[in-house]
Amino acid sequence: MAPPAVLVLTTLLYMALPKESLQGPHERRLLNDLLNAYNTLERPVANESEPLEVKFGLTLQQIIDVDEKNQILTTNAWLNLEWNDYNLRWNESEYGGVKDLRITPTKLWKPDVLMYNSADEGFDGTYHTNVVVRNNGSCLYVPPGIFKSTCKIDITWFPFDDQHCDMKFGSWTYDGNQLDLVLKSEDGGDLSDFITNGEWHLIAMPGKKNTIVYQCCPEPYVDITFTIQIRRRTLYYFFNLIVPCVLISSMALLGFTLPPESGEKLTLGVTILLSLTVFLNLVAEKMPSTSDAVPLIGVTILLSLTVFLNLVAETLPQVSDAIPLLGTYFNCIMFMVASSVVLTVVVLNYHHRTADIHEMPQWVKTVLLHWFPWFLRMSRPGKKITLRTIKMHKRKKELELKDRSCKSLLTNVLELDDDFRQISGPSCGAYLRGMSASTLDDTVAHVGGSACSASQRELQLILRELQFITGRMRQADEKADLISDWKFAAMVVDRFCLIIFTMFTVVATVAVLLSAPHIIVE
Repeated sequence: MAPPAVLVLTTLLYMALPKESLQGPHERRLLNDLLNAYNTLERPVANESEPLEVKFGLTLQQIIDVDEKNQILTTNAWLNLEWNDYNLRWNESEYGGVKDLRITPTKLWKPDVLMYNSADEGFDGTYHTNVVVRNNGSCLYVPPGIFKSTCKIDITWFPFDDQHCDMKFGSWTYDGNQLDLVLKSEDGGDLSDFITNGEWHLIAMPGKKNTIVYQCCPEPYVDITFTIQIRRRTLYYFFNLIVPCVLISSMALLGFTLPPESGEKLTLGVTILLSLTVFLNLVAEKMPSTSDAVPLIGVTILLSLTVFLNLVAETLPQVSDAIPLLGTYFNCIMFMVASSVVLTVVVLNYHHRTADIHEMPQWVKTVLLHWFPWFLRMSRPGKKITLRTIKMHKRKKELELKDRSCKSLLTNVLELDDDFRQISGPSCGAYLRGMSASTLDDTVAHVGGSACSASQRELQLILRELQFITGRMRQADEKADLISDWKFAAMVVDRFCLIIFTMFTVVATVAVLLSAPHIIVE
């Protein structure tokens, strides 16, 4: 036999072992007692004249997508609804200590709270979970869901934009006199479990209770509106869109430093324009797009510019009431690059002009040969351009014209040929003195039989040849001067465009960056 001590110990251990649980039968009996006479259509209040208070909260888990084109925000969130059901109360001591129950929502009354601005195909994107009911009648309903809400996307400052997207929740059939929604937390939504998004930075999610009287109904309706405030992360766009665009556009400035003789000025400009087009075509899928409007400049400068604008129309974000900041910047840079190509053509046209085809107008001489060079601090070899030289230029030209009209080439030759006339004899020299080239032929005919007729013929031939040669030399000098003026005018246009477009690129870039609400959000 076992010792008495062992028997006593065995008995004590048997008594200490837990008995069979009676929780199951008590819970089943409780459910039968609660739900047998329960009506899911009855609003659970002790006094029908008072509204049922429902505490409402929202736990944001993740921002899944922001669709700028369709203006839809897709989020993963949990709703949190708490109310007190007058018909679901019991004394826990009468039911084996059962303190709470999990009941499917189809067997209970629950508030028909929906998201007003839903864009979901089934409108309600929640998953219907069980309702936790406690013995004091409090009910907790936390349905998770994927919510698609409409959101007015404002991309004026893209990619430095902030978006405020509302999620408006309210009862679909109960007015404010029957169901009163109360914000669960004054801080707004619960962000403790939020998963960060790679494209958007969540700033805050405040909540607000609104009581609105709609046109359709005289009763007030209560809603809770949560505003998701997000900011686009700009680091990706800054280094993949803005920096390459600035580098490509700055290359266009180098075209104004190339001499026209190199033959690469126009090639460089067109290549840069096409490079910018190809670059924007490559990033077409990386940029948001909408379909309300096209942020285009309504002027087509070149065929390449037309193709470029068509590409930008598909790549840049487009809205009906605003032009994106990045779209404005790209349009400015595009216009600058295209204009540089046009002005390069003008420079090449000026550089290759000749005196046989073009004559330089007086206003071009005044502007491009005097005022612009003085303003740009440019000078020609042996010619320093100052205000004094500009003022004296007109007077000098008048004096040169007057001097040329008063002093002919033939007179100069006759004055330099006194020795020849003295050798020919006093009568011939006296006769030739004061003779003009226009009467030389008549004179030779009248004195053909005289002693100086042979000398006069030779002199006439020499003077004609000298006049022809000096005339051709004068024309060549004038043509060379005119060609030199056109080339210098081309240099002036080149220098002016270099300064203007450099200032334009710098000012446009700085203005765009400074006008943005923020620069870089990692």
